Amino acid sequence: MPAAAAIKVMVVDDQTSMRAMIRRSLQDIGFKDIRDRPAASEALSAVRSDRVHLIISDYNMPEMDGLQFLEAVRGDPVIGKTVFIMLTGSADREIVQRAAALGVNNYIVKPFAPAALKEKIERVFGELT
Repeated sequence: MPAAAAIKVMVVDDQTSMRAMIRRSLQDIGFKDIRDRPAASEALSAVRSDRVHLIISDYNMPEMDGLQFLEAVRGDPVIGKTVFIMLTGSADREIVQRAAALGVNNYIVKPFAPAALKEKIERVFGELT
């Protein structure tokens, strides 16, 4: 059982309010090391220079969307195995299927409850302490 406090997280969403809400939810679960970026391109360079264990990324972002970000992460030999959870405002089957084909670890449809976020993270990491 990993300790949530030991897991480094990068939250990527172009909406400041959504990043703050996700950060609060993660802190309530017990995460301590939470970074965030408003754009996937910024997050990509940040995680390349300072690796994280978990990326939680929105799908719908300008410039580089969540699927393009996921593809860039999976294509990188250093960070390619990083756990990636996609947030989406719709349960669009095509987006979910494309994310699965690219190797997403899990996805969450917004809006979501903090308990749902914890459950999705635990499906990948195992029960958190």
